Amino acid sequence: MQSITFLTFVGEQCGKAKKAIEFYTSIFPNSTIESIVNYAEGEPGGTPDLVKYGVFTLNGIEYRFSESNYNHTWSFTPAVSLFVDCDSEIEIKALFKKLSGNGGQVMIPLDNYGPDNYGFGKMFGWCEDQYGISWQLNLID
Repeated sequence: MQSITFLTFVGEQCGKAKKAIEFYTSIFPNSTIESIVNYAEGEPGGTPDLVKYGVFTLNGIEYRFSESNYNHTWSFTPAVSLFVDCDSEIEIKALFKKLSGNGGQVMIPLDNYGPDNYGFGKMFGWCEDQYGISWQLNLID
């Protein structure tokens, strides 16, 4: 059995999936868009300009995604986030700035935290990007 994260872009985020994936693969090393399949004309769930199914990797880890123009009662939530361990202070600061910028929001400022705080690593921050995805960034020991 294998567990893979699946992102579904709906509501305000519908129509932004391809741009989001292009953004993510541009800022993370060893990242690629593996495939994108759009809806066929008249196919339920979307239109030909929307992604029916796609696969991408971020630093070698596979993710899948889609978007739907149905009136869903849910969307992305910070309760589920992508957690990234970073190897350097330069890397974590650059990623945090890119992910939280351009309409994103900072949920926990990137800062040096001691062992009495979150305890994940030397530096930690939590943000939501402009596409509604939440990210926890952690500088490992």
